[in-house]
Amino acid sequence: MQNKTIKPNLHQEIKDLLNSARSQVYQQINTTMSQTYWKIGEKIVEEEQNGNARAEYGKFLIKNLSIELTKDFGKGFSIQNLKNMRSFYLNFQKRQTLSVQFNLSWSHYIFLTRISNQDERNYYEIEANEGNWSLRELKRQFNSGLYERLNLSRDKKQIKELSVKGQIIQKPSDLIKDPYILEFIGLPMQHTYSESQLEQKLIDKLECFLLELGKGFTFVARQKRITIDEKHFSVDLVFYNRLLKSFVLIDLKIGELKHQDIGQMSMYVNYFDRHEKIEDENPTVSIILCKDKSKSLVEMTLPKDNTQIYASKYLTILPKKEDLQKLLEDDDLD
Repeated sequence: MQNKTIKPNLHQEIKDLLNSARSQVYQQINTTMSQTYWKIGEKIVEEEQNGNARAEYGKFLIKNLSIELTKDFGKGFSIQNLKNMRSFYLNFQKRQTLSVQFNLSWSHYIFLTRISNQDERNYYEIEANEGNWSLRELKRQFNSGLYERLNLSRDKKQIKELSVKGQIIQKPSDLIKDPYILEFIGLPMQHTYSESQLEQKLIDKLECFLLELGKGFTFVARQKRITIDEKHFSVDLVFYNRLLKSFVLIDLKIGELKHQDIGQMSMYVNYFDRHEKIEDENPTVSIILCKDKSKSLVEMTLPKDNTQIYASKYLTILPKKEDLQKLLEDDDLD
């Protein structure tokens, strides 16, 4: 009898098929559940409008529905959950005419319905769906004021586009946030640490850092060594953005940004453009992350038509929404 060997990667291929099938089933369950809950919310609202619009009637209706549905279907139809379905429909009524599927989990939508600004809510739904964000990631991005931070560098037309298309990366400035929120590294604001320690913390939490950086980023290197006339320099962190097709260099400064720091980064950018970038790639982009900066100093140091070097503050704690808004307003006045 001839000896036969099993294909080395057969087990992995079958495992991948099963995991893919499970993922598709899970996605279909999520979609069906969310669409069904939307329709239940619609029925509740229609009954309230056709019957008695008074608040007392609404309470009576939901309470009795909860009792009857729990008898028929068990858990999942508490008074609070039925209120969530009603709120879900009220916040996403336009889906009836748009015929857009609900691709996120029910837990995602419960959270989204609590966002009062419709444009902001639409933005987070688009990004959570495209980025396959977990509920935890969605909450983190909302709590870090991602929508507000992106709005800071956009005009009114671009801000509106965020709620329709999500974040579109077409030019380097589309990548930039100010400030960046690095609460995941676990360093208090007043804690004393070195730039190398900050760098190590970011590497240790690379997945979180990539989420904060945004779309299209892949990690390339840390302390990338470059040599110019036998003098050695190191770029703190090197990433590549596949949407822009360009390298993105990140330099870390734990104090106030100085004009020399911008000059040094300009040298790094020029080096990458001349020695690392290949023909079909776009010019190198750089971000200097600093604890503090003078907007005027940055503007005077960089050329007017600058599209490659950006300076942004970073925070090592997650600010309250109102504190973040004040910070953005103060920075805008700088």
